[in-house]
Amino acid sequence: MLQKILSVLLLLTCPLLFGQEIPIKISETDFTIGKSINIKSAILKETRTINVYLPLNYHKDSLKQYPVIYLLDGSKDEDFIHVSGIVQFGSFSWINMVPESIVVGIGNVDRKRDFTYPSHNKLDQKEFPTAGGSQDFIRFLEKELKPFIFASYRTTDASTIIGQSLGGLLATEILLKNPALFTNYIIVSPSLWWDDEKLLTQHPAPYTSRKSIYIAVGKEGEVMERTAKELYTKIAKNKNEDIQVFFEFFEDKTHGDALHNAVYNAFEKIFKP
Repeated sequence: MLQKILSVLLLLTCPLLFGQEIPIKISETDFTIGKSINIKSAILKETRTINVYLPLNYHKDSLKQYPVIYLLDGSKDEDFIHVSGIVQFGSFSWINMVPESIVVGIGNVDRKRDFTYPSHNKLDQKEFPTAGGSQDFIRFLEKELKPFIFASYRTTDASTIIGQSLGGLLATEILLKNPALFTNYIIVSPSLWWDDEKLLTQHPAPYTSRKSIYIAVGKEGEVMERTAKELYTKIAKNKNEDIQVFFEFFEDKTHGDALHNAVYNAFEKIFKP
């Protein structure tokens, strides 16, 4: 009986299958949005991977120069792809939200080491045994990575750093201690609880050029929300007419999903005419 039913179904479906024409594949190529480059860092004493997205017209205009966006947590399996997508979309002429830009995603080796300065908190030391290497990592950014990008691509002097969580802690440390390293700072959900919130007691170094600073946090608990707002207040209190400071609270986002919306909004506030 089952065999008869299957035979009937086969007879009914065969005309449908033969009646459809399946398109013939003409060609197939890989689709990529950038390049992965390995560089040897003498400062960090290791090989580091960077992922680079170039604007769509980069190779068409051999004279045009582009600002650079440096993305912490910039591995291919982290934030490089979706942030590059925002940059591409935002730079479309009919959107005109962000200038055509080069995106440099910095792949991680040990983010707990690279994004933290030494903590005096015993629990921090126990849970982050490799921590405390931010000084070397900042030197790597300043002395090796930025010069490499400048020598390899047509860049302007304008640069932006994006950091979230521990990356936000590092971006904050740079902003407070060496603000001239980047033109714009996008700091999302910074881990300012580190070292009993000591970084918030750091007196900001003076700004010597125009700068835009965007700070954001999601619904992430009292400590995360309070310290992010305190950072904004601290920076806003010390700003001058050449400094823009923005703060945004994402009530419907958490630590895991605030970054995408924050980066989009930051681009709107910092760059859109």
